[in-house]
Amino acid sequence: MPSLKEIKTRIASVNSTRKITSAMKMVASSKLHHAQVAIQNMLPYENQLEHILKSFLLSTPDTDTPFEGSHAELKRVALVVFSSNSSLCGGFNNNVIKMMLETIDEYKSQGVDDIIIYPIGRKIEEKVKKLGLPCAGSFMDLVDKPKSAPCADIVRELGNLFLKGEIDKVELIYHHFKSAGSQILTRKTLLPIDLSTETIGENNDRDLSSNVATAKAQEYLRKKHAKERNEEKQDVAINDDFIVEPDLHTVLSSLIPKQLHLMMYTALLDSIASEHAARMVAMQTATDNADELLRDLNLQFNKSRQAAITNELLDIVGGSSNN
Repeated sequence: MPSLKEIKTRIASVNSTRKITSAMKMVASSKLHHAQVAIQNMLPYENQLEHILKSFLLSTPDTDTPFEGSHAELKRVALVVFSSNSSLCGGFNNNVIKMMLETIDEYKSQGVDDIIIYPIGRKIEEKVKKLGLPCAGSFMDLVDKPKSAPCADIVRELGNLFLKGEIDKVELIYHHFKSAGSQILTRKTLLPIDLSTETIGENNDRDLSSNVATAKAQEYLRKKHAKERNEEKQDVAINDDFIVEPDLHTVLSSLIPKQLHLMMYTALLDSIASEHAARMVAMQTATDNADELLRDLNLQFNKSRQAAITNELLDIVGGSSNN
């Protein structure tokens, strides 16, 4: 059995660790709030653009664009993978890396060996370089300072490569932020873009009102999402009467790149919010584990101290009896 000094030293060590995990949980909670605000500020633009696209597509269902058609043969694929720059966020990065490797193996089984990675985040970039996979560059700054312009540059580059036939498909791998307690690992096709009206707005199911990840909050979210899905089924299709100049094809050729840019920027914001939510939950779990360990250690310390006091009393009583 460890001595009282050893138990006391371990209690002090666990207390120090608990202070760190508790502070990191509060920092992650604050950063999550800022990430939620960034998503909330982006949503009006996203909703309006989707409204316009849905209206056009419902009025002219046979419209097509160069970004919509699939290439005849799949030879080269680009994967845009989002991770974090730092660790201590549970299985957030490992899950992304695992899905990336599974996606690469899937394409290689189809005979596609020319795969290039666009790593958004230090952890995925380090893994790509370690495995010796083709890398399109370094984009670590985007995670710490998310901006729309760099996302537009990446999309512009990918769009040009797709139109030239140098890339046949582009996929996004990231965590979709649904709530503070639910982040869904997502694999989405960026190019060729899917413009069917059924897919527009399918990921607009985030809860940005709370940073709490309790069971009660999750039950509330499930009921809320079920209610929203029922309301969506009753919605009347949008079919506004637009006058389009110079022509629909030209307007869509301008709107589609904006939609692609929006998809990339949304994935970045979703990934960042998911990272902070995962770190907040991981640090809260670590703090709870430290509290439980402290209770056990304090109980063990009190038992050992009581046993030591009892032995001392017995020695005193025994000495008095002998005298």
